[in-house]
Amino acid sequence: MGKRKSKRKAPTKAKAVMPLDTQFNCPFCNHERVCEVKMDREKNVGYISCRVCSEDFQTNINYLSEPIDVYSDWVDACEQANNA
Repeated sequence: MGKRKSKRKAPTKAKAVMPLDTQFNCPFCNHERVCEVKMDREKNVGYISCRVCSEDFQTNINYLSEPIDVYSDWVDACEQANNA
């Protein structure tokens, strides 16, 4: 009797990681992709500003923070100011 053939699975392909956005829509002037985020890791501060209406915001960040976190903090602060 002969050996049984082993069933080998094909190697899995690594998924390509898409980079996160650093430009977002402005909640004040409603232009698309005009708000740019800058992360100052040394000072632990994230800055976001709109190139059209010149609105800006800054928040504290940590080593895990990404630009989307700064944008979401800005949107949350806008909603909180509108509800107050």
